[in-house]
This record gives sequence, C-alpha cells and structure tokens, in this order.
Amino acid sequence: MPPPGSADVVRGEGPGSFATFLAHFLILLAAWTVTIKFLFPIAFAGFGGSPLLSHVYWDFWWVVHLWLAWALLRWPPYTALLAIGVAVVEIAIILTKFAFFLAAPEWTIWTTNWFINKLFVLACFLLLLPYFVFYRRPRAVAARSLEAAAD
Repeated sequence: MPPPGSADVVRGEGPGSFATFLAHFLILLAAWTVTIKFLFPIAFAGFGGSPLLSHVYWDFWWVVHLWLAWALLRWPPYTALLAIGVAVVEIAIILTKFAFFLAAPEWTIWTTNWFINKLFVLACFLLLLPYFVFYRRPRAVAARSLEAAAD
C-alpha cells in the first residue's frame, strides 16, 4: 500500500484517501448499528427480565455497509455503481423514515438511539454520493474510455 501523499492517494485510492475514510466510516456505522439494534437491546431485555428479542430493531443494512466498505477498500469493478446505488436507496429510506417519525415523534431511549444512528448514516451517504457521482465515477468512465481507445 502506498504511503499517504503518494500518487495513489492523490488519485483518491489507497490509505489516507477519502474513499478509505468512507470505508472506515461505514465499518464504524456497521459496528454501532449492531450494538444499538441488537447487543444493547438484548442486554437490556436480559437484565430487565423481558424476552431477549423484545427490543431488537431488525435491520440488516449493516451487512450492506460492510460490503460497501470492503468494496471501497478493494475496488472491484462494480464499486462506483454499488456506492451510488446504496447511497441513493439509503438516503431515500432515511428521509422517508424521518418524515414519518418527525410528524409525531416519540422520544424513548430506543428511538433516540435509532435517530442518532440514522443521522450519522445519512451524513455518511450524503458525503459518499457526490464523491462518486462527481469525482470517482466520471474518472473511472474516462479511464475505461482511454483504455478502449488505446486498443
């Protein structure tokens, strides 16, 4: 891996790049999501004498976030399309959920945890989407065009 400041980092690849930052952001979000939607609710229910799954928020977006983080670190050919697709879907879902929730909010420990988590997920994808739409994807398309022209 190239050191920060190398040509790969300047191109937006490798350690120290914005894409690497986004990958680590997604990994932290996935860990946080598992903690607040599964581990904390199960522990709370266990100590409170409730059924263990009574407070769990069933959500498996964290798996998609880990896949996207992996893609940002390994750059398979579909990375830009995956990033744009996931970002658009996530932003639409979160904004829709916020509209319904904020119309009649019920602030509990569970909804507050959920809301704060969603704010950070939204922030991540609001950073990721323009990066891929305006920077990474056009460069990848241009690079493929140059390769095809050289053949």
